[in-house]
Amino acid sequence: MGSAPLGTPITSEDKRIVLELGEWEYGEEPLALVHQTRAEAVNQLRGRLSVSEQGKSTGIIAMSITGPSKARIRAILDAIGETYLLQNIKRMSAEAENSLDFLDEQLPEIKEKLNGAEEKLNAYRLKSESVDLSLETQSVLERLVAIEGKINELKIKESEISARFTREHPAYRTLIQQRASLNQEKDQLNSQIKALPETQQEVLRLMRDVEVNQEIYVGLLNKVQELRIMKAGTVGSVRIIDKALVQTEPVKPKKALIAILAAMLGAMGSVGVVLLKAAFNRGIDSPEQLEEQGISVYASIPLSEHQQKVDRLEALKRRRKRKHDKEAIPLLTLSDPNDLAVEALRSLRTSLHFAMMEASNKVLMVSGPSPGVGKSFVSANLGAVLAQTGQKVVVVDADMRKGHLHRFFENHNDVGLSDYLSGQVDQNAIVQTSQMENLSFISRGQIPPNPSELLMHDRFKALMESLSAQHDIVLVDTPPILAVTDAAIVGQLAGSSLIVTRFGVNSVKEVDITLTRFAQNNVEIKGAILNCMERRASNEYGYYAYEYQEKS
Repeated sequence: MGSAPLGTPITSEDKRIVLELGEWEYGEEPLALVHQTRAEAVNQLRGRLSVSEQGKSTGIIAMSITGPSKARIRAILDAIGETYLLQNIKRMSAEAENSLDFLDEQLPEIKEKLNGAEEKLNAYRLKSESVDLSLETQSVLERLVAIEGKINELKIKESEISARFTREHPAYRTLIQQRASLNQEKDQLNSQIKALPETQQEVLRLMRDVEVNQEIYVGLLNKVQELRIMKAGTVGSVRIIDKALVQTEPVKPKKALIAILAAMLGAMGSVGVVLLKAAFNRGIDSPEQLEEQGISVYASIPLSEHQQKVDRLEALKRRRKRKHDKEAIPLLTLSDPNDLAVEALRSLRTSLHFAMMEASNKVLMVSGPSPGVGKSFVSANLGAVLAQTGQKVVVVDADMRKGHLHRFFENHNDVGLSDYLSGQVDQNAIVQTSQMENLSFISRGQIPPNPSELLMHDRFKALMESLSAQHDIVLVDTPPILAVTDAAIVGQLAGSSLIVTRFGVNSVKEVDITLTRFAQNNVEIKGAILNCMERRASNEYGYYAYEYQEKS
């Protein structure tokens, strides 16, 4: 489908068509004529037209069509009805028209033969001085003329039957048999005529030609008049009961129905998406799943709305490729101390107090199965919660590849663990103070080419022993064990080790592989922390945390 380009002149025929449809008046905006092929126009109309029978075997047909213009709808339906009626009448009178065409071709020829036969008869009579026929000969002539008339009637009838049937049809074969019988009778009469005197034979032959042609001509004239009367009086079997009626109110769109369906489909779609996610998501959604595998869950940390906003801001900065590695991340323990996640960390602090009483040293390692589970968030805020009790805590960022703990403590990362392990600086240069009392911090330092080898150096063991002598707790944040081997090296020097798993992200199988990996390196994991726990109808919450403070 294409539209006429601007500036294309509108012909009078175009205007006539549009005026008939009632969609253009003088003085309106210029028309934009659209050209369609015949097939496109027919298919478009067929798609909007609906035809159905009213009731069973009633023969009453109802048509309906939808569109933006009432006048055009009425014009289209009326035109279809009138066309159907005319086609039905033409179909009924088609047989009479075909017969008339055939007879109109035969009449001039028969008329000419009749005139010729009369002239020959008159000429012979003048020549032979008017020979009369005997009664017997007159009887033979009448019989012969009657047979000739029947034979000609059969010829006309054969032209009609041949248009509808083949020669093998019973009706066609009966007609052929009748014609053969008449021809046989005609041959018998011709043999009788040959016995007559020559003069009488010639007069008989000429009179026969005249009478036969005259009878044929009169019969054709009668048939023509009969067919013309039949054609003029042809009435179709179709009647138009009612003209097209247009509804006063629009039939569509049904806004209320659409709104209801949209709401239902939206609700069903939402439920489907939730069920689909639940079917494909094999992540941990309750602490019981871990405990069934023999893993102790030390704490279930709820998803913090405040921390969610910080994470969304970080994601936005990453998408915009902004430099944000040096921007500080506020400690949730300080920015929102009443947050449920902080309360869960305080509960974890209590559990760790008793768990570490039996530990071989004061080093606490925090690791995890995979990146993005929230190890840095747990390590930084757990260190802050521990420091609030008066214990001297130092948080060590042992992730020398992608560690970013320094952002939680608003410290720089110019000098850190990697610089100490490579022998560039001493211990006093890497231990930094934080905004909280009793809380110190060691950043990762510059990214080295061999982090694992540096951790295996004796300097790291000496650092852990020195920090343990100066602090009550040495909290070491490590990379994920399933990504690199750094956590297995640090675990050799840690008296207690915990892993952080994330709700809906890590699977039970993934956690099981994590524990196996640590066990292969003789590192005992005390338990797990389920981070970013969400309340869902599909679980029994898995944790019980409530706001319990006085409203100001």
